[in-house]
Amino acid sequence: MQIHLIAVGNKMPDWVQQGYNDYAKRLPRECELVLREIAPDKRRGGDIARITKEEGERMLAALPPRAHIVTLDIPGKPWTTEDLAKALKRWLGNGQPVALMAGGPEGLSQAVKESAQESWSLSPLTFPHPLVRVIVAEQIYRAWSLLNNHPYHR
Repeated sequence: MQIHLIAVGNKMPDWVQQGYNDYAKRLPRECELVLREIAPDKRRGGDIARITKEEGERMLAALPPRAHIVTLDIPGKPWTTEDLAKALKRWLGNGQPVALMAGGPEGLSQAVKESAQESWSLSPLTFPHPLVRVIVAEQIYRAWSLLNNHPYHR
């Protein structure tokens, strides 16, 4: 199974790519984490509603076929590590790809939100979008390690 992190934003600082890659490469092939970057539109003087809509359209176009869609959104359900491990186990058992959707500075489009089967809130805090990639990769690895009795999760 592949987990696709579909995230608005590109040209991330080296520390973001290094942090993301460090955790993504630890995952086994049966739980592969794949980053799909969506180029953001320019915000200066732009129509934010149009920009968010167009970014959402590009996010939906990047979905793998038959994907189980999970939005990363503050109003979503807050999960503990154990909750995420249960979700990961369920996702692995379903045999379909999972798409974790991380929006740009203005969040996710309505179309992306409506397409989701689940919504996961990483925190009531607002994180910088580059940091979200690292947090998600680490948490997916932690959930996998919990399911597999790996010593990483203590």
